[in-house]
Amino acid sequence: MVKSELSPAEHGFQLLMKTKLKAERATNKQQVQADGADEGCVTFVLHDEDHTLGNSLRYMIMKNADVEFCGYTITHPSESKINFRIQTRGGIPAAEPLRRGLNELSDVCQHVLNTFQARVNEFKERQEQPME
Repeated sequence: MVKSELSPAEHGFQLLMKTKLKAERATNKQQVQADGADEGCVTFVLHDEDHTLGNSLRYMIMKNADVEFCGYTITHPSESKINFRIQTRGGIPAAEPLRRGLNELSDVCQHVLNTFQARVNEFKERQEQPME
């Protein structure tokens, strides 16, 4: 293996780190709402994002019982922005499930990263032990 190439495990680790960073950066958003519309039905525009964040965040938000609808579209393949629509029940502002979903997604990514790193460390320790 050439030193500049990544092993599959290292590549997976980098992808998880990028997903976690994207979840943390997702605060770069605009809120689009019709005049007089309630706060429970909002489209957020997330810049510099793609399906990596969009689909995983949609999944996390849809687990919330207060969310009636959650979906996203990518405006055009050459643009890196997402129109992310959230509609809630019971007058809950749509920004709350978005914030909760981002936090939960970040927690999941952190758990996966910690588990992955622990297994990599265990593997390295086994490799360093002399054979009997």
